[in-house]
Amino acid sequence: MYALPFRQGDKIVFIGDSITDKGRKTDPLQLGGGYVRVLHDYMWTAHPDKTLTIINEGTSGNRVTDLQRRWQLDVLDHKPDWLSVSIGINDVWRQLDAAHGEQVYPDQFEAVFRELLQTAVRETGCRLILMQPTVIKEITGSTGNELLRPYIAIVNRLANEFDAILVRTHEAFQAQLARQTGKPLTTDGVHMTTHGDMLMAVTWLDAVSQAAKPQESVCEEARESAPTFKR
Repeated sequence: MYALPFRQGDKIVFIGDSITDKGRKTDPLQLGGGYVRVLHDYMWTAHPDKTLTIINEGTSGNRVTDLQRRWQLDVLDHKPDWLSVSIGINDVWRQLDAAHGEQVYPDQFEAVFRELLQTAVRETGCRLILMQPTVIKEITGSTGNELLRPYIAIVNRLANEFDAILVRTHEAFQAQLARQTGKPLTTDGVHMTTHGDMLMAVTWLDAVSQAAKPQESVCEEARESAPTFKR
């Protein structure tokens, strides 16, 4: 069982694109059928005493600039205790499928994302959880995955800047692809199969559970896992 840092009654808002959305608008619980639903079901099964409120505000097709337009209604108005953000795939995908349209390049992506996070922390005092963009095609060196690199670096940098929990989703997907299990993680190179949703959820739980551990315990784990060298 994962030890999680949430307090009783905490509200967790998830926001992002179609990977987060996953049909939430047709779901009676408004959670969709993706990684958010997996996390909801896990947390309510493993930690029912915490009575967490989990809200999915994913919207298909969104880029970071779309989040900007709905930040007040879909984030700030909820007054979350925790905010989990997964964004970046469409910011790159549009460069591939609509190259002549208006683009969100890395500099703008970082500036807008930073502004949104600053506003969320200032207005709600929430703790942040930032998820790396996953993959574009299940090929390590695909054009989409190469274009994702600076966006992933930005997410990593912002997580450090805001003392956020970083969920290394892209790295987890790349590691899983390298295992060549034969089990597809996506249906089309972007949208998740159940295996992809589970990998996202487990990677999220791994990262968030680390925040619940005392620093001494984390350091001890690092020492135990560090390689030893014989003289």
